[in-house]
Amino acid sequence: MPLPLPLMLRDIGEEIDKRLAQIPTQLNEYGYDPFGLDPHVARNLYIFGTLLYRYYFRCETHGIENVPRGRVLLVPNHAGNTIPMDAGMVYLSMMLEANPPRIVRGMAETLLPQIPWWSSLIHRTGAVVGTPENCIRLLNNEEAIVVFPEGHRGFVKPYSKAYQLQRFGTGFVRLALQSQTPIVPIGIVGSEEQAPALYDSAWIGRLFNSPAFPLTLTFPWLGPLGAMPLPVKYRINYGKPILLDGDPHDDDDAIEENVERIKAEIALLIEDGLDARSSWFA
Repeated sequence: MPLPLPLMLRDIGEEIDKRLAQIPTQLNEYGYDPFGLDPHVARNLYIFGTLLYRYYFRCETHGIENVPRGRVLLVPNHAGNTIPMDAGMVYLSMMLEANPPRIVRGMAETLLPQIPWWSSLIHRTGAVVGTPENCIRLLNNEEAIVVFPEGHRGFVKPYSKAYQLQRFGTGFVRLALQSQTPIVPIGIVGSEEQAPALYDSAWIGRLFNSPAFPLTLTFPWLGPLGAMPLPVKYRINYGKPILLDGDPHDDDDAIEENVERIKAEIALLIEDGLDARSSWFA
């Protein structure tokens, strides 16, 4: 018989406290780390997120032992259309499943920090604006960073393109070469089904200074409620770490070869996840 919600939250809170205690942090007099992380804010988000991870999306995570200690770039496929739950599930898998637990740093789109309440939230939970300078600072601090090379091209797309990897940016490969950071490819299954889109309306996106705008069966017709993801089952497959060889200043053709190598690994991990499921919800 499942525990009542208050007892479940208490147990999850104690678990998160124990895991956070294993993570070294350097906090200033205001309780923030050098990148704006507030462990108390992150703790509350992790507690709520654990409910989603374990009971709403019923995440299955495989291969997380492949993630090396120290600096690492985690590179998954991207989808979701309304709320980037795929990023959240990667963060939570590293907190709940990794040994030792890790706080994953997100590279936020430059548009997000311009939203007043969202700007504070993303920084207090460990994300930073996704500039190369910020990424190098984090890697030099031996952090784990999640990067979605598809960007908005992967996040917002109609379901007819589900699990078709979109064009990858090349910046993550140059950063990996510059900092000698291993890349761990990740294949996520479930994010495409959480809010299947019918159409990406670029012209509506321009009204909101956004490069894309999804139209789903429920969003924007039902307002904020329409952005609520379906309770699909998530599968997250971590691949083997890859340490690339080359010069970060190589021409685009040489960099693209490494991009395609990572992309191919992610495609295989996605295929493994698709083969393991029987439906969107199981």
